[in-house]
Amino acid sequence: MSLIRNDMLPFITKAEIDEMIDRIAREIESDYFGEQLIFVCPLKGSFLFLSDLVRRIRLPLQVDFVQLSNVKKDGDRPAGVSITKDIEINVADKHVIVVEEIIDAGRSLSFLKNRLLSAGPASLKVASLLDKPARRVINIIPDYLGRTIEDRFVVGYGMDDDGLGRNYSDIYLLKN
Repeated sequence: MSLIRNDMLPFITKAEIDEMIDRIAREIESDYFGEQLIFVCPLKGSFLFLSDLVRRIRLPLQVDFVQLSNVKKDGDRPAGVSITKDIEINVADKHVIVVEEIIDAGRSLSFLKNRLLSAGPASLKVASLLDKPARRVINIIPDYLGRTIEDRFVVGYGMDDDGLGRNYSDIYLLKN
């Protein structure tokens, strides 16, 4: 049984992903030379990107995880964001980088940034593998970015379609 479905087209190869991560890691190392970092990973989609990114960074660092849930109103209309698993590390006076696999509307990321900023970090930046600005509802610009993409549904490398596909090494476009 093949993992890749017939309605999926190859989009970004693992080699291209690795190049993006190498570049982002170098930028972070340059910006934070000599500093200790805390990486915050929103579950579930960002875990592969986080894992590959932190292994390339030669600075002292800690990792923590947060899980957010989009609250819906009247069926599918977004009504807010809630935390189902909060971070455990105190980020006050620390350099924090949120690691996202993709930025779409920006609601969850905006919520998380505001929540982290209220804890008083020394700095707060966002690293995103992909950015889909056509879907943006809240103006958020990543500080470190792999690639900007068009408004298409992507699967693989942590991103899923109904919970499946996170384990693909490459990123695929859904045809429809």
